[in-house]
Amino acid sequence: MRSLPFFIGLRYTRAKRRNGFVSFISLASMLGIALGITALITVMSVMNGFQKEVRANMISVTAHIQILGFEKGLSEWQKLMAETKAAKNVIGVAPFVNGQGLLSIGQSVRGVMIRGIDPELEGTVADTGRQMRIGKTTDLRPGEYGIVVGTYLARALGVNVGDRIQLITPQGSITPAGMQPRLRSFTVVGVFSSGHHEYDANLAFIHLRDAQVLFRLDENVSGLRVKVDDVNQARQIARRLQDTLKVDGFVQDWTVENATYFRAVEIEKRMMFIILTLIIAVAAFNLVSTLVMVVRDKHPDIAILRTLGASPGMIMRVFVVQGALVGIIGTLIGVVGGIVLAQNIGAIVSAVESAFGFRVLSPEIYFLSSLPSDLRWPDVWVTAVIALVLSLVATLYPSWRASKVNPVEALRYD
Repeated sequence: MRSLPFFIGLRYTRAKRRNGFVSFISLASMLGIALGITALITVMSVMNGFQKEVRANMISVTAHIQILGFEKGLSEWQKLMAETKAAKNVIGVAPFVNGQGLLSIGQSVRGVMIRGIDPELEGTVADTGRQMRIGKTTDLRPGEYGIVVGTYLARALGVNVGDRIQLITPQGSITPAGMQPRLRSFTVVGVFSSGHHEYDANLAFIHLRDAQVLFRLDENVSGLRVKVDDVNQARQIARRLQDTLKVDGFVQDWTVENATYFRAVEIEKRMMFIILTLIIAVAAFNLVSTLVMVVRDKHPDIAILRTLGASPGMIMRVFVVQGALVGIIGTLIGVVGGIVLAQNIGAIVSAVESAFGFRVLSPEIYFLSSLPSDLRWPDVWVTAVIALVLSLVATLYPSWRASKVNPVEALRYD
């Protein structure tokens, strides 16, 4: 007897109705739920893919954790470097010097961030060596004043390997004519491309020793760059290093340096999730109108069931089962479609580009040759659960109306 509502609801779902419009709305609700879920899973996967790619490009230049000194930098950094390298979860440490300046050649002038690096150690904390398009970071030698610039910076200045450019720094010298900025001639020895416009257009590398001389730090450095074994645990590791290391400065992880960008991405993902969930909600609540018309269509059947002893609760469960089955089928179709589309979105976009002769993503703008996708199962489960809950909620009111049908009134004209 307990399974009777399920069998009746299943029968009503499969049966051909006298009113074809009701069947059409039921099918439309099912497809609406499926399309909404497919769109939500695909869009979230693509946004996760973009975030993953951009994060990888950022981290390849910025490092997972930075130990920064104050105005005068870190003095006993060699000792601190050894202690940091021995810490748990740390797999690489390298010193660096940060400063600002102006690069000029001819009539072209650009403000840049100058980073002094040790070419032998930089590869342990960043992928700069693999990002070199021309030359190598090992071409940076102390005292030779070589410089490596980003691709967009090289293009803006119109320079290539072998060209000499002037670097002007704000650390000036006092002369009878007043404060004069320092000026040093550098030779371009390489060009890198990180895949992130901000760095490729505004960052240049020089040797650590040259940077110490240029920015008058003596033997000090601006800080240490640290690479850890799990980038997602960088914040917790940074806090532990701050507590355990005796450092005259502070420790920050990569999320702090790029906090504005990632906060904007998270807000965008959250709003996109809400918007696409509303699409699922609209499709799910189409079940309300569908079931209302089904209930009116089934008034004689409801009356007969009531006269045979069916309780109002049983009648309600019949239509809850019918609406829930529509939601479950739509959810299953949507989840399968979303997974398939998310895992093959790159190939699908490439096929569309080939068929119509245009580029969805321009590599010159997005630094991506294909649409990235990162399918995350928690997103799939959350989407499926939301769709099922909305579908179930949408069945409650029509089912309650069905349970209130008066058998006498329903059979009066039949």
